[in-house]
Amino acid sequence: MSERRRLLVVGAHSADFVWRAAGAIACHTAAGGEAIVVALSYGERGESGELWKQPGQTEENVKKIRHAEAEQAATAVGARLEAFDLGDYPLEVGAEGLQRLTDLMRDFAPHVVLTHPERDPFNPDHPVAHAAVQRARLMTSGAVVASGFKTAPPSEFLVFEPHQPELCGFVPTVYVDITPVFEHKVEAMSAMAAQVYLQEYYKQRAEQRGNHARKVTGNSAIRHAEAFQRLLPNVVGTL
Repeated sequence: MSERRRLLVVGAHSADFVWRAAGAIACHTAAGGEAIVVALSYGERGESGELWKQPGQTEENVKKIRHAEAEQAATAVGARLEAFDLGDYPLEVGAEGLQRLTDLMRDFAPHVVLTHPERDPFNPDHPVAHAAVQRARLMTSGAVVASGFKTAPPSEFLVFEPHQPELCGFVPTVYVDITPVFEHKVEAMSAMAAQVYLQEYYKQRAEQRGNHARKVTGNSAIRHAEAFQRLLPNVVGTL
């Protein structure tokens, strides 16, 4: 029996995995894979505008709401949520948070890791998340040769599409056809009531990337897709 593929998705905020990778996660778990989504923060201060319109709102209550939303969204795509609650705007991962992320990677040993690109001129937390994931991934695998600490095999490393890709240095190198699971992405997006204004935007983005994927493949059945960029070469036995 073949080993189950493991996917780790790390977002700065609790909804980041939903907008940018929920379809790919659903495809992964539908094929029998295992997925963990990490929210380094809940986005309680800078990503929960709708909730702060409520009179008497508190930060702790926003966190509770965002946790419930993220759990519901993760369940919709067959993933498990790990919430670090490190705070946002600014997100500060720190030594303890970095060690926690590294330990999770070593224990889970993902085949694929997804996170934010290293640049985002509109969000202070996304580059911080990228730097933490990049460093944790390197510490997870060590120098590949024998090390004096527990290691895991090197994972594939990709970034998901940011809100404004052309300003973040994002160039798609991989499209995932999410047409068969698109309803699960819609369900996950619908769970994120604190950012309801993004739901239509990311439905449209999935259609646009679906159009691009059709042109690349000639497959007219593709209606929705998500875009990713590889940061490391993939190794194959033949072309």
